[in-house]
Amino acid sequence: MEEKIKRVYIPMTETGFYILYCLQVEMHGYSIGQIVKEMTGGEIIISPGTMYGTLSKMEKDGLIRFVREEDKRKRYIITPLGQEILEMEQKRIERLYRNSKGEFIHGK
Repeated sequence: MEEKIKRVYIPMTETGFYILYCLQVEMHGYSIGQIVKEMTGGEIIISPGTMYGTLSKMEKDGLIRFVREEDKRKRYIITPLGQEILEMEQKRIERLYRNSKGEFIHGK
């Protein structure tokens, strides 16, 4: 993997994480926004500008790819590179979570 891509995307913004996570299944931006809103109990709402800016950047960087247009909505899916980045971020988050439990500080 290109180090540049890794440096740009790790650590990820929550928006970037949720977009890649959702695109493990083919979908369009509006659907992603609705799913993220539901998943987070309304705590994260991705504005259209952020959504389409992020999708465009991720497509340009090869993390996602355009699949087809349906009812004037572009549908995307994650690429193998995007899956690799997503998995790296998931491992990073899991490490943060484990460490937040105080294993090293409290000797558990």
